[in-house]
Amino acid sequence: SENTLCPSPGARSRALAKEIPQEEGEGGSRRSSWGLLVTAGVGGTLVALYAVATPFVTPALRKVCLPFVPATAAQIQNVLKMLENRSGSLVDIGSGDGRIVIAAAKKGFQAVGYELNPWLVWYSRYRAWRDGVHQNTKFYISDLWKVSFSHYRNVVVFGVPQMMPQLEKKLEKELECNARIIACRFPFPCWIPDHTTGEGIDTVWAYDLKHSRGCETKSLEITPETES
Repeated sequence: SENTLCPSPGARSRALAKEIPQEEGEGGSRRSSWGLLVTAGVGGTLVALYAVATPFVTPALRKVCLPFVPATAAQIQNVLKMLENRSGSLVDIGSGDGRIVIAAAKKGFQAVGYELNPWLVWYSRYRAWRDGVHQNTKFYISDLWKVSFSHYRNVVVFGVPQMMPQLEKKLEKELECNARIIACRFPFPCWIPDHTTGEGIDTVWAYDLKHSRGCETKSLEITPETES
């Protein structure tokens, strides 16, 4: 009969009421899943940004801040000019992305860079490999105040004014008299440069430690004995 085949309006309402919460529950579950995915994605991005940014930000929180400012092409050429007729090992203190170390290696130096930022050190190693001088270069992740530079004959420094007095004392204590120190952007406060080249931010000062320290090489003169 019609009564058994067609449900009453009340029955239809009750059935519809049962279906609606179920549909809403499924939609809420999907929205919840998307919310979790978005939260996880944002969280992962923030963690990645923190990992990349921390090495750049942390040095600024130190007592002496040594920020990363890439050397200009003119600065590199001025440094190389100060290295003419020099040989032996070379170290770049605060080597950044490695461009000074790589340029020196191309001139035949066994060049080493010390840099606190691990991302810059890894990038420097890649650049050295790309330019074919990886066998003549080394890059270390290290704090310059915890490293001895006693076995280097050529030292390049890209410093800031706050660190130069302390670094001057450290180098004077550690280096041999035949060492040459090349300062970029800012000179040392007490030493008198032996050579200067460049202008403005590209100025480079070279200090021969035997003059700055007052070392003197004394040669013995042998006079032949005269017959009486």
